Amino acid sequence: MAVDRDHVLRSAAALLTRKSTATMDEVARAAGISRATLHRQFAGRDALVRALEALCIEECEAALDATRLDEGTAQEALRRLVKELERVAGLLAFLYTENQLFEGEGQNEGWARLDARMAALFRRGQEGGEFRIDLSPAWLTEALYGLMASGAWAVTEGRVAAKDFHYMIVELLLGGALRRE
Repeated sequence: MAVDRDHVLRSAAALLTRKSTATMDEVARAAGISRATLHRQFAGRDALVRALEALCIEECEAALDATRLDEGTAQEALRRLVKELERVAGLLAFLYTENQLFEGEGQNEGWARLDARMAALFRRGQEGGEFRIDLSPAWLTEALYGLMASGAWAVTEGRVAAKDFHYMIVELLLGGALRRE
């Protein structure tokens, strides 16, 4: 019987977003496969995390494509972006804490592509007078990642209702990012 790699990755993502310290045995159980089968797919935790990173980048790029970042105001585009990214927020939160993904020369170029596209949205908002110019687009991008991760953790832990995720992220980010007269 062939192993559905996508199912294994999504099962691992679901588990690791709830329990980042889960063992490979726990990941295998969550996917409904043996540990040996999991190890045939992923040589170890690092390989699994790298595969989850690739999945997350792919899904974030799809969200950016679906958002239509150039349409409407930058604020409207940001609201759409947060809505599109909500489904991948838990995985983003898990990966946000995986420092090895962001160190050294082995860093996935996908993160740079995501950063550039998000920063362009913030830059457009600054140039259009919507967003503060004293906060760099790079910082606003990092703030968005941080808020997405924090929101995902708060929802997962039951401290915040899932229905409030979008509102909390957008309102806090825009409340700090909007240019005031």
